[in-house]
Amino acid sequence: MLDVGDGQQIYWEECGNPAGKPAVFLHGGPGGALNPEVRRLFDPARYRVVLFDQRGCGQSRPHASEPGADLSANTTWHLVADIERLREHRGIERWQVFGGSWGSALALAYAEEHSDRVTELVLRGIFTLRSSELDFYYNGPAGQLFPERYEMFLAPLGGRPFAGDTISAYHELLFDPDPAVHGPAGVAWSTWEAATITLEPDEGLIADVSDPTYALAFARIENHYFFHRGWFAEGQLIANADRLADIPGVIIQGRYDVATPAITAYDLHQAWPSAELRIVPVAGHAFSEPGILEALVAATDRFALQVTVGGVAGS
Repeated sequence: MLDVGDGQQIYWEECGNPAGKPAVFLHGGPGGALNPEVRRLFDPARYRVVLFDQRGCGQSRPHASEPGADLSANTTWHLVADIERLREHRGIERWQVFGGSWGSALALAYAEEHSDRVTELVLRGIFTLRSSELDFYYNGPAGQLFPERYEMFLAPLGGRPFAGDTISAYHELLFDPDPAVHGPAGVAWSTWEAATITLEPDEGLIADVSDPTYALAFARIENHYFFHRGWFAEGQLIANADRLADIPGVIIQGRYDVATPAITAYDLHQAWPSAELRIVPVAGHAFSEPGILEALVAATDRFALQVTVGGVAGS
């Protein structure tokens, strides 16, 4: 556990070779927490990988599912500062930054602020929290592809028709002190995502995120970030992509990703043309989708061959 201030402690772990190429893994959500399977993305003989649960989720404390959870000290910029504290705590000078989904947004935010600390960026399922991205997924268009699931998502809001902004409406439900209100809302929010991030339904994943404690923390943190548009100016991450010009990067995107459609990956590549863009032809959003896992491993394997001078402070 690392004390990062604001009454927050984040859980971190390391895996791989202590003398290997340093990398940090940024999980999705926000609020998604670590999954042991993500260790498979890195060759343990060649990488020293640092992983952590972001504020309020997983094994970090306090947990966002707790009564009276206060997320005022849980913002993108708090997390960017946490990444820097963790880097310094582990004695690492520069590292590869790997992020998928929300993790791609956090990776971009970190790299644009601390480009001198980043050796490479490996990004998947690009998400930058532009209004168009959030509206597509939460306010109707994606629901036309998954009408039965979208009906379940709208149920806590009174069902169809719903003319308002679902993110704002859910914000009231998720932070209502009554468990009879915030409990079902958390499950409905979380299962909408789990049901739509894979090309084919993954009932095991849907069941996993239906756990009330996990679902509430995930939904509260995610909604909190989306309600505040990530504390970004509109289009900020892509507008500032010129700061990444000297950082090697790989962008991996599923063609049929509904949660984070390919237009955002394309727009990022237009703003950061030195990065490699690979669109996997038959895949959705999740890192475990056919073709995506293989492309991610190929990227980390390739970068592992490049020696990182000064990767460990003092080396």
